[in-house]
Amino acid sequence: MQTHVSEEELLAQYIDEVTGEIIYPSSDGQPMAETTEHFEHITTIEGNLDSLFADKTDVFVAGDLLWYPEKGKPYICNAPDTMVVFGRPKGHRSSYEQWNEDDIAPAVVFEILSKSNSASDMIDKFLFYEKYGVQEYYVYDHLRDKFYAWVREGNRLHSFLVMPTFKSPLLGVTFEIYQGSKLKMYNPDGSQFLTFVQNIKEKEALKKALKEQKEILEEEKARAEQEKARADEEKEKAEEEKARAEQEKARADEQEEKAEEEKARADEQEEKAEEEKARAEKAEAQIELLKKFLIEKGFSLSND
Repeated sequence: MQTHVSEEELLAQYIDEVTGEIIYPSSDGQPMAETTEHFEHITTIEGNLDSLFADKTDVFVAGDLLWYPEKGKPYICNAPDTMVVFGRPKGHRSSYEQWNEDDIAPAVVFEILSKSNSASDMIDKFLFYEKYGVQEYYVYDHLRDKFYAWVREGNRLHSFLVMPTFKSPLLGVTFEIYQGSKLKMYNPDGSQFLTFVQNIKEKEALKKALKEQKEILEEEKARAEQEKARADEEKEKAEEEKARAEQEKARADEQEEKAEEEKARADEQEEKAEEEKARAEKAEAQIELLKKFLIEKGFSLSND
């Protein structure tokens, strides 16, 4: 037989005996997860959503945080496995007291089912989220590979088919689940949600790839510098050859000029010789004429 407990009696359990103030506990006394797989799903969704909105200062993402929608009623609360609040700043909180958050309710909520979740538990959660303004509600049953989605239309959360894919209107995240397969989630850019370990491995692989690429670039740079050095050396040799060729040409031009001068002198000497020869022949002819004249006049030209 169920015993009815009044709100006054419920509230009395949350009154500080010393100050008389209402206490809003930061824990409901329940474990965050029942198994390592359950924990992994929660942290993967929460971590990837937190990363997705890392640059958005007005988006608050939390996991397993008690949400109190009404001031003065600490007995009305829920701790979603993951929740996303738009319009609230980031920062650590011991609980989400909605009246201290501009009365903004979480917009998106995720629940990961465990063996201890009963049908009545999930009905209570659904009614709570529907009543207090959740816009999108997602439930993943990793034990049976089932995924459920509800999106608010007016005052009600309406279910949507997620086989094989469904895109969150608010998050831009795509959910993918095929018959008998595990849930996969993708960021708006198409990259897949990864576990913490997968993220580390991917970063290490990327770091390794970048290191290898850097080494390749450094090798290429070294080869390019060697090629440049060889090209500079060849250029220097070519310039030296050009200088020697120009020197040789200058010497050849000088020799040619000297040869021209020698030829000019030789031509001048030859011309002078021709002139002397012509004068000598003229003088000889005149002498012969004189001899002839003297002989005609009766002069003896004998050396005797």
